[in-house]
Amino acid sequence: MLQSSITAPNLFSYRKYWAHRFGIAPQLPMSRAEMDDLGWDSCDIIIVSGDAYVDHPSFGMALIGRMLEAQGFRVGMIAQPDWKNAKDFQQLGRPNLFFGITSGNMDSMVNHYTSDKKIRSNDAYTPDGEAAKRPDRATSVYSHRCREAFKDVPIIIGGIEASLRRIAHYDYWSDTVKKSVLLDSKADLLLFGNAERAIVEVAHRLAKGEKIQDIKFMRGTAHFVKEIPADFAVKDSTDFDKVGAIAPPINPYQEEPPCDKSENVTVEDEIKVAPMIQSIKTLREKTAIRLPSYETVKNDSIFYAHASRVMHSETNPYNARPLIQKHGDREVWINPPPLPLSTPEMDGVFDLPYSRLPHKIYGGAKIPAFEMIQHSVNIMRGCFGGCSFCSITEHEGRIIQSRSEDSIIQEIENIRDTSPAFTGHISDLGGPTANMYRLACKDKAIETACRKLSCVHPGICPNLNTDHSSLIKLYRRARGLKGIKKIFIASGLRYDLAVESPEYVKELVTYHVGGYLKIAPEHTEQNVLTRMMKPGMGTYDKFKEMFDRFSKEAGKEQYLIPYFIAAHPATTDEDMLQLALWLKRNNFRADQVQAFLPSPMSIATAMYHSGKDTLKKVNRQAADITIPKSVKQRRLQKAFLRYHDPKNWSLLREALKAMGRADLIGNGKAHLIPTFQPKGFEAVENAQPFKTKYTGFDKTKPHSQKKRRPRV
Repeated sequence: MLQSSITAPNLFSYRKYWAHRFGIAPQLPMSRAEMDDLGWDSCDIIIVSGDAYVDHPSFGMALIGRMLEAQGFRVGMIAQPDWKNAKDFQQLGRPNLFFGITSGNMDSMVNHYTSDKKIRSNDAYTPDGEAAKRPDRATSVYSHRCREAFKDVPIIIGGIEASLRRIAHYDYWSDTVKKSVLLDSKADLLLFGNAERAIVEVAHRLAKGEKIQDIKFMRGTAHFVKEIPADFAVKDSTDFDKVGAIAPPINPYQEEPPCDKSENVTVEDEIKVAPMIQSIKTLREKTAIRLPSYETVKNDSIFYAHASRVMHSETNPYNARPLIQKHGDREVWINPPPLPLSTPEMDGVFDLPYSRLPHKIYGGAKIPAFEMIQHSVNIMRGCFGGCSFCSITEHEGRIIQSRSEDSIIQEIENIRDTSPAFTGHISDLGGPTANMYRLACKDKAIETACRKLSCVHPGICPNLNTDHSSLIKLYRRARGLKGIKKIFIASGLRYDLAVESPEYVKELVTYHVGGYLKIAPEHTEQNVLTRMMKPGMGTYDKFKEMFDRFSKEAGKEQYLIPYFIAAHPATTDEDMLQLALWLKRNNFRADQVQAFLPSPMSIATAMYHSGKDTLKKVNRQAADITIPKSVKQRRLQKAFLRYHDPKNWSLLREALKAMGRADLIGNGKAHLIPTFQPKGFEAVENAQPFKTKYTGFDKTKPHSQKKRRPRV
């Protein structure tokens, strides 16, 4: 069976740059005065970010900055600069190697706008939560200012905003398909995903005198190419995913020399035909896939959906091929994703000398995101869930990268011993998910060849190891530490995995739930759950039974807080009605609601834009799916989630009558809304804007539930 021989240098195996002699900075400098205190005449690398600078491994700019410092480079920080001119971008002088630019931990557009495109009133990554401290499309704006400040300095972009815009992508806020951010930003190189490997290699190569224009074909990067390398074969994407004829008939692809059909070998062939393995592997590594051009996907949503399907099929770093997409007269080349970090490398990254505090420049100002996560510990990265509306997989990948137990315990002890605000409570041991720690495919050869979008949909793959024993062992060791009073689990829980380990559920419920546990069924109706790539409600019921039983055995009154999404592609008003009835039967009252937001590059966004189910092959004859796009329909679907809110009464009454469900209007237990609107409330048209996160549920019991802040 095909085995991966792809390897990468250990992150910490590079010879340190000469500037390591300056030592470790207490915090990376944000001013010339701090540089002088460190004895620096210049910075080798300057990182520009839309977030306030918090020297904590949960903040990407700090993690990358400390990683580069560990390689011997002098790294400066420019956080939340005034982007209206180049002055703030010149405050640390000219960097010797490059500017590294990120919008921050969040996409700047998601940070600024709700799912209904209303402007948010605060920013959790800014001192005192102040809004409007970063521009829309911050990556591109910062890049332009850096180019204005120092024309000849290489510009490298990365982070979640750049990562999810590496190819032509649908932009919800303008309702258009936009070019790769490489063109809009005019950057020299784009790093996508977790960028430690790429940023370290680029830094060392530039330090040795290479030109940024010569750094090509490196994993985890996207860049321009003038011509296709002679040793690469190019396959048209329609060879793998037939789209169907379009009218008028045109060829939207750049013409390429025809390839030998023997090169078009499926993954199944790679596994079955042992004698051909090495030649097939060579062909795959030297075959690039041409996606439809930007001009084509911009004007044709079917081809956009097709390009999305092909891109998502090329995300396994062990079998992914490069992608090419033409933008006018320029070619964007997207290399395969970066290889996952090993456990020792993960430990090395998280064991760096973070101060774990906001930069001193902020004084006593509170940074809400830091306040929430300062005593949390990241134990892993990646997610193999593959939820169609989520961007984690597109950014971090499906292969779980876990830290060692010793490294995690050491971080907890460091928090206990050094944090001035620590009271004995660890707010979270988790990551993108709470319970994927050390879970992986049982067979590396199968993992190498696999091209599935999810390891848990439509059911848990039989090749997936679901053993939670390592996580249970970690929990027990962590809570046994001296000075640790309580460890909460606040990351999103995959309850479909948890039910495979009753021992884990018991451990979690008995020791690590603070009265309420947030989980995310997202919906109740199978029509929607299938398009979300989420498990059915039978799995939720099984988990709830375990949760209630183990809570009772522990002598605790605890509640599940389920999250739901309105207006997801394929969601009909009838689906939302059924969800509302489920909420009422189960005595749940949503405090705040979440509506689907089409983030760039996600599978569900391709559904939203094309009106097709992109989990299946897309062509013009494929049936359309319901796409709740209008303001009125999105408002109605959110109103069903808050059926109990008097401000939604008139909207729901009108809808129920139109749907032929006036029988649900009345004052009995079986009715969804009362006969008359309670006095003192205006109609929904005059209601305050909806928020986009759940903070908790009121439950119709004497016990009053506290509101829980969402995890950032």
